Amino acid sequence: MQRNKVYAVTTLAKVAQEWEESEDLLHELTEQMDTEDGVIWVYGVEEHAVLALSEDGVECLRDLLGEHKRDHQ
Repeated sequence: MQRNKVYAVTTLAKVAQEWEESEDLLHELTEQMDTEDGVIWVYGVEEHAVLALSEDGVECLRDLLGEHKRDHQ
């Protein structure tokens, strides 16, 4: 049986802070991503959910952000 090898994730808010980008823009870009691309929803108490990314997800989002910036120059 194959198991998922993701051992850590980074929240979208942390990625936005590190990249000095709008969290809203990055969230919009993640809508183009699938679970296979590294998007993970982490659910907590009282139905609170946080969007997080695997290492592959961060790289996928970096590519999408680059495309977005090229398209909106």
